Amino acid sequence: MNEPLWRPEPESEPTKGAGLERVHAIWRRRKWLALLVFALPFAAAASVVLSLPGLYRSKATVLVERQQVPEAFVRPTVTSELETRLQTISQEILSRSRLEGMISRFNLYAELRKKLSGEEVVEAMRRDIQLELKSTEVKGRQAPTIAFAVSYRGRDPQTVALVTNTLASSYIEENLKAREQQAMGTAEFLKTQVAETKKRLDEQERVVSEFRRRHLGELPQQMQANLASLDALATQLRLNSDNQIRAAERREALASQLAEAASLGQVLNGAGGPGPTPESPALRLARLKQDLAAAQSRYTDSFPIVGRLKDEIVALERDLASARPEGAPAAIPLSPYALRVREALQVAEAEVKILKLEEQRLRNAIAVYQGRVENTPRREQEFQDISRDYEATREQHQSLSRRYEEAQLAESMEQRQKGERFRILDAAVASPTAATPNRGRLLGLAFALTVGLAAAAVVLAEALDTSFHSAAELRAVAGLPILVSIAPIVTEADAQRRRLRFRLATACVLLSLILLTGTSYVVAHGNEQLVRLLG
Repeated sequence: MNEPLWRPEPESEPTKGAGLERVHAIWRRRKWLALLVFALPFAAAASVVLSLPGLYRSKATVLVERQQVPEAFVRPTVTSELETRLQTISQEILSRSRLEGMISRFNLYAELRKKLSGEEVVEAMRRDIQLELKSTEVKGRQAPTIAFAVSYRGRDPQTVALVTNTLASSYIEENLKAREQQAMGTAEFLKTQVAETKKRLDEQERVVSEFRRRHLGELPQQMQANLASLDALATQLRLNSDNQIRAAERREALASQLAEAASLGQVLNGAGGPGPTPESPALRLARLKQDLAAAQSRYTDSFPIVGRLKDEIVALERDLASARPEGAPAAIPLSPYALRVREALQVAEAEVKILKLEEQRLRNAIAVYQGRVENTPRREQEFQDISRDYEATREQHQSLSRRYEEAQLAESMEQRQKGERFRILDAAVASPTAATPNRGRLLGLAFALTVGLAAAAVVLAEALDTSFHSAAELRAVAGLPILVSIAPIVTEADAQRRRLRFRLATACVLLSLILLTGTSYVVAHGNEQLVRLLG
């Protein structure tokens, strides 16, 4: 039986495979567009990835050896953190002059130097050099750096290894040079400071010595000695007073004995009859001296009686010293006993004079020491004022001297390379495989991107296409039943035209592929900049 031309279709929910059928229909319509959009970019990307030059990376590991002499014996003068010092050394090694020298020495970046300026080539080399610090885990504090790795990447693996080892050696040399220069600079600075402090200390010491010399005996540290001297002088003064009293008493006794001896001599020579005889000037002089000695033992020289006796003695001695009047009787000769008594009296008078002089000396000395004791507090304040700066400068000089000696030891240690130093643990070797570009990763990324691009092109083409491709689409838009559908009628001429268009399109696509891959190869071949950008 023939089926009717029109049969209404019941409205129903979409079937389970409707989505897959729609995708399959879209693929049938847009497969060549998707393949074209996928093939052209992917071929260009694959050409670029496969044509890029390989860059090799070599790594050298440098071990940080700590100071070989214990810090308890020699304190290092280089106290900066290792990380900070490494960054400083890196700036020195990565300076323009150093890198330009290495570029010329190893003939690096030959192609880049033809295209870029010198500063850009140096910057490219800086990007190719990497410094990696290696540390150990220490609980509770910052992990110390025990080693670091220097790496470099370039076109030729042998040259890359040689450049990496050169960079590692440069780190070792710069570290030794920096530590030695810092140790020498520290020692030289401390030497200058010690010399300046010594000069200032000598000047202050001269001021202190001059003060001590000018105020000798009045210094605070001499207070006890002055008090002891005062006690000793007071004791000597008391002894002198006792001796003067005894000497005055002895002189009195001798004067009495001399007066008696003289009186007895006059009686024996018949100088006078019985009864009292007038006192001779010599006897009177002896008696006055005896009275003076007795008065001086009791009173001071400023007492009136002492002054009167001294005046009478001076006047009587002057009278006796004057010429004797003519016709005066001759002096009565003294007996041997009287002569001995007179000699003893003269000795006693001489002793009294000596004791008087000694007393005056003791009193003067006591006055001097009393003056010193009284001036000591004032001198102590003055001495503190001038000695305070002296003591501070002396302590500073001692401290700087000790530090200078330690700096000299540290300098000697650095010169003998016994301080912290770097040692190449693993030298760089030529890498057999290129470090960059990662061709598999780049091809996978290019594949994903081109697939996404093809899908986006298909979606965009479907969105822009306003034609109906099935009766269901037409019925969904028109809302009317479909009476009849006519299948496409393809004639032989249509088929030939379609084949011709297919061949032309295929030729254009192949030509485009060839042009794209060729252009990509030309762009990517030897393009180190693109490799670094992709890396």
